Amino acid sequence: MYSASMNVLALDTSTPLASVAIISSETILAEAAFTCNRSLSARLVPEIDHLLELAGLSINDIDLFAASIGPGSFTGVRCGVATVQGLVLATGKPCAGFSSLAMLAMNFTLTTHPICALLDARKSEVYAGLYDCSAATPTPLLADCVMPIEQFLRLISAATDRPVVFAGEGAQRYRETILALRGELALMAPFPHNIGRAAHGAMLALQLFHNGKAIEPAQLLPDYIRASEAELARRART
Repeated sequence: MYSASMNVLALDTSTPLASVAIISSETILAEAAFTCNRSLSARLVPEIDHLLELAGLSINDIDLFAASIGPGSFTGVRCGVATVQGLVLATGKPCAGFSSLAMLAMNFTLTTHPICALLDARKSEVYAGLYDCSAATPTPLLADCVMPIEQFLRLISAATDRPVVFAGEGAQRYRETILALRGELALMAPFPHNIGRAAHGAMLALQLFHNGKAIEPAQLLPDYIRASEAELARRART
């Protein structure tokens, strides 16, 4: 619990369903989720303006800005990070970055089972993380990574023999594989819990701030985990 009131604006643009939230310490003032795909850059700032109006705040009333730094859509994460960098430069306020997988795992705060957060990474792979969510914020049991779902399931089996909750668009896509390989040890999340919420990202950012881990805008960088196609092409030429 934090006694001092802080207004936090957080963005998650790591998947096609983007979300924006404004919280005041532990109270959600406004939150929105919307399908963006190619329209993200055109919709993001108007959505922020709309939520500020709903919350009765101006951009200068925000004390901390935050963005998902990945993993997820390269274009989406880059757009969200750049937007927050611009807002921070305009207002002089601090910022923080949070994992999209940790944010997704926060759908299951105070759950005793380990939580496996999965996003579709395409190329027959998933972005994956395994978390202990028994406390207010998630603790990684297996670090965020990218690999085929079968390989990550083997890592889970080596890490725990307990039932695991699987959540996220990656869990939806590879549901049959997960059930076939994990059997009764696989607990599939209900569909409303398969999407991340920016309000949870705001809580992660607030914790980072109070732990002295707020950063400058130049330090807010995407963590794609996997190299981009452009980076792979560059490496191939060298």
